[in-house]
Amino acid sequence: MPVQKFAVADAPFERLDEQDALIETANLVDQRHGGPVTVGFGRYGPGAVLEEVIAVYDTMIVLEGKVSVTSDVGTVTAEPGDIVYMPEGERVIIRASKDGALTAYVTYPHWEEARA
Repeated sequence: MPVQKFAVADAPFERLDEQDALIETANLVDQRHGGPVTVGFGRYGPGAVLEEVIAVYDTMIVLEGKVSVTSDVGTVTAEPGDIVYMPEGERVIIRASKDGALTAYVTYPHWEEARA
């Protein structure tokens, strides 16, 4: 795969079916492209909550809004420009602020394959 630039405006967002809250993801690079990681954007509606055991090594970069991530070791709050690393096997609760949030992510290996 050659060097590429991705913009939020070009992202094919899809809602996570199993979630009650508005949470959408948009993979831009994944297993279909032959690389070892998934790269994409995440969009969290106002106050959206995601509770999950992380199936991959997940790095989330906050672009807009604010999220808090709670795990066994406590809670971290991330704002635009902050990065949150979530290791495989960690049980987390991700909460978007009342205004929602936009994030970018990189996972290893591919999160869709690991969740299947």
